[in-house]
Amino acid sequence: MSGLIDIKVPDIGDFKDVPVIEVFVKPGDRVKAEDPLVALESDKATMEVPSPREGVVKSVVVKIGDKVSEGTVIVQFEGAGAEQAEARPVVSAPPSPVSAPAGVAEVRVPDIGDFKDVPVIEIFVKPGDSVKAEDPLIALESDKATMEVPAPLSGTVREIKLKIGDKVSEGAVILVLATGEGAAAASAAATPTPASTAPAASPVAQAGAVDEKAFALAYAGPAVRKLARELGVDLGKVTGSGNHGRIQREDVEAFAKGGAAPSKPQAASAGGGGVGGIDLLPWPKIDFAKFGPVDRKELGRIKKISAANLHRNWVVIPHVTTHDEADITELEQFRVKMNKELEKSGVKLSLLPFMVKAAVAALKKFPEFNASLDGDTLVYKNYWHIGFAADTPNGLMVPVIRDADKKSIPDIANEMNALAKLAREGKIKPDQMQGGTFSISSLGGIGGIYFTPIINAPEVAIMGVCKGYWKQHSADGKTWTSRLTLPLSLSWDHRVIDGAAAARFNVHFANVLADLRRVLF
Repeated sequence: MSGLIDIKVPDIGDFKDVPVIEVFVKPGDRVKAEDPLVALESDKATMEVPSPREGVVKSVVVKIGDKVSEGTVIVQFEGAGAEQAEARPVVSAPPSPVSAPAGVAEVRVPDIGDFKDVPVIEIFVKPGDSVKAEDPLIALESDKATMEVPAPLSGTVREIKLKIGDKVSEGAVILVLATGEGAAAASAAATPTPASTAPAASPVAQAGAVDEKAFALAYAGPAVRKLARELGVDLGKVTGSGNHGRIQREDVEAFAKGGAAPSKPQAASAGGGGVGGIDLLPWPKIDFAKFGPVDRKELGRIKKISAANLHRNWVVIPHVTTHDEADITELEQFRVKMNKELEKSGVKLSLLPFMVKAAVAALKKFPEFNASLDGDTLVYKNYWHIGFAADTPNGLMVPVIRDADKKSIPDIANEMNALAKLAREGKIKPDQMQGGTFSISSLGGIGGIYFTPIINAPEVAIMGVCKGYWKQHSADGKTWTSRLTLPLSLSWDHRVIDGAAAARFNVHFANVLADLRRVLF
């Protein structure tokens, strides 16, 4: 469109049809480069799309609830021509070089959210290498996943300022680029904010220290967190007005100005607070040391993230759990036999790959279990991506087996082993934990009989299984035999599924495990 500049959704990986959950600007707003325009929410995370340039918003093309993909126009800026600009997501924004001598640019770690002291696990370049804009320079490893930092412009690597194993945060110098004519543009792009220009902390913030635990668990995006830091606002005390209690920019600004306690108390841990408009009592503050010796250990980042997500899912989704059991006597005999046959190939089958196949069969028979709620609409998915809970030293993760319906049981077993290894090593990527349509949480290697697994939103059901045990069964009440029995615990979203459907799903799942030939029907 003549006279307008289109700002588009950038490359966001394999994500498509990602919902817009917040719009930060309106027509007439003047924005600076890197100011957030919209927030998108994938299956596993929220990402803010910042402006790639300074400008005045002419029109906002999307609204909350719209689904967007790479290339979708978000907003339009006033402009002299039909120039187009593509925004960059916060999670993969290229670093901004800072002022340097002519022909030289220092490349720094970009905004990587709240992550600090993140280890460098790979360096992809060496002095003398020529790089183009967007070429990867280094890889960082957070508690959650690995991320690559790309080059912001073309040039020749003059000096590398770090090594593998170094821990870096936003602003750390990665390397020095010899850029030729690009040095001037690089210097112009760098706009570091002096410490003296940071907004003064509000009187509310000065009255008490920020609770870092509550801050970490607060449901807010990177830009809102940055603003809260600048204003000295404790996010744990702010009530979010966005979807499911998400804290928005205006919530932080209003709290900083008013200084009054929010009307909806939010707790300083995942154990309390307001979610989805539901008010809960504040989490009790207790000095446990008064009663005896204690040790304190901060929760790991993954456990903090999991706590917030699990709490949201538990409060927002009306959970019901239906228990049943499956006779896996023949399946276990078959599994042992197949492991002997596959011994030379290196493939080792646990029960979990068989359960993935049983889940696909049950999901195809009962498609509402393979759906998600989108407002008042139920979205039925014509693909079967099965997540499985992996216990790691850093906390629970849920890798996803994509297109499980198209893979053999040995293929699923190999992929599970590879994904679980990456998760344990902290090297699994975000897209390897996204897009699941149904999850399985297995405690089979540990014990227990039944439990209530929490649904992994936006999925509508999850199957929990415990350790199999031998149990006496009788078909006629006269003749008894000992059978290997697997406890099943199916949690389901009562907004989508009713009790009768859940019971039928459990029965079919159990029947498939009892006789895998049912997969063919």
